[in-house]
Amino acid sequence: MAGPGRPHTSRMLGTLLVSIFAMAVVVFWYSGRAAAETATVIGQRACARAGVQWLDQSVHLLAMRPRRGPDGWLGLERHYGFEYSTGGEDRHAGRIVLHGRRLKALAGPVPPSPDAGTT
Repeated sequence: MAGPGRPHTSRMLGTLLVSIFAMAVVVFWYSGRAAAETATVIGQRACARAGVQWLDQSVHLLAMRPRRGPDGWLGLERHYGFEYSTGGEDRHAGRIVLHGRRLKALAGPVPPSPDAGTT
């Protein structure tokens, strides 16, 4: 309650709200970076297993939306894109879907089947 004895209360409340908002932005940014690093590792490993070349050494955010996870909690689902090449002269698009930092889907390079070499 602002009154003659408390002239700074409304300014303190404004500062507190700005600080909380700034902290939320920082947490959101760091969680996004952590998810992108997870997607990068997943994409690199998928390309290595498939024996293809990981291009551009990065992933890029395609979409982000709130989704419920398997545990029922609401979280962010992020879709990342990446590119790979099978022979060095072609480019193929891959997609990684994460819920939080947990892999939900991967569309991209497929490892060779074990019986592909025996004909």
